[in-house]
Amino acid sequence: MAAKYERGEVWIVDFGFVAKIRPALILSVGDDEQDRALVTCVSHTTSLRSSQYEIPVSASFLKPGAFLVQNLVTVSRAKLMNRLGRLAAEDLEKVEAGVRSWPGL
Repeated sequence: MAAKYERGEVWIVDFGFVAKIRPALILSVGDDEQDRALVTCVSHTTSLRSSQYEIPVSASFLKPGAFLVQNLVTVSRAKLMNRLGRLAAEDLEKVEAGVRSWPGL
């Protein structure tokens, strides 16, 4: 059975290939069995490069780092490995604002 998730949760996600297994913030809304089994998320990194698209968020379940809003990824629900926690509403808003600010959208 595929993982049940909610927007704003941080999960360990298997991105495969070079990106490996890492925390990611779920941006998808809903988890309806009738919809496709896809989840859009933004990965968390601890390898910072001082980019304006690195959104730092402090949470007890994350190592110091940032969400890289240039790295939006859609994966199968089967790639969600385990839930780490949920971001505070203001932190989710910071990441969402960063996503909207990226000119690549």
